[in-house]
Amino acid sequence: MSKGYWIARIDVADLDKYKLYVAANAGPLAEFGGKFLVRSGRFENPEGSSRSRNVVIEFPSYQAALDCYRSPAYRKAIPLRTPVSTGDVIIIEGYDGAQPA
Repeated sequence: MSKGYWIARIDVADLDKYKLYVAANAGPLAEFGGKFLVRSGRFENPEGSSRSRNVVIEFPSYQAALDCYRSPAYRKAIPLRTPVSTGDVIIIEGYDGAQPA
């Protein structure tokens, strides 16, 4: 079974209020097996557009990634994020196939 991922690109306008969202999403992420692979950090943007924060969260499965986002606990966290940030979030299935040799 392929893993699932949230990929988020976020610009935060009010970091203090954004921290309330971060605290509120910790429970649902843990409940559904979410693990941060990327959480801000240095980056270069050689092509296209970017935002100030980049996050990649791995889940044990694509279904777990969807279930976490749709969970009542996470749905309660979203209104803490949206007034103080602008962003893009995708939920994507991982790839388990052949790799370049």
